[in-house]
Amino acid sequence: MTAESAAVEFRIDRRSGVATYLQIVQQTKQALRLGVLEPGDRLPTAREVVEATAINPNTVLKAYRELEREGLVEARRGLGTFVRRTLGTLGGAADATAADAPLRTELADWARRAREAGLEKDDVGALFTAVLDSTYKGDEKR
Repeated sequence: MTAESAAVEFRIDRRSGVATYLQIVQQTKQALRLGVLEPGDRLPTAREVVEATAINPNTVLKAYRELEREGLVEARRGLGTFVRRTLGTLGGAADATAADAPLRTELADWARRAREAGLEKDDVGALFTAVLDSTYKGDEKR
C-alpha cells in the first residue's frame, strides 16, 4: 500500500481518559507494529480524520507532529503525511503474520472465552493490561 492512503481508521474513545492526540499516536504505532502501515504509506489527511471522528483538526496535526518528532512519519507539503519507518514486526520476524499466528490464535480464543464468561470489553482490556503490566514489570523498553 504505497502512495495511496493507508487502510487505517482511528477510533476515538472519549471516555478513556487518554488525550485524543495520544490515542491517534498509539493507534498509529500499533498499526506500524502489526504491519498494517508500512514505509511509504500515506496516513489519512487531517480532514479525513476530522470527518470520520469529529475531532478538532489541530488535534490530528498535534498527533502527526508527535509521530514526526519520533521519526516515524514525515510531512510532505501538499502531498500528506507518510510513514518513514516501522516499529518492527511482532516477534522481530521477517514474516510477522506467520510468526505471531499461534499467539494470535490463543489470544483470540482467550478473548472469546472471556466474552462468553460475561466480561465486557473494558473488563477484558483492564484484565489484559494488568497481566501485561505484571509480566513486563521493570522492563523500561516496553
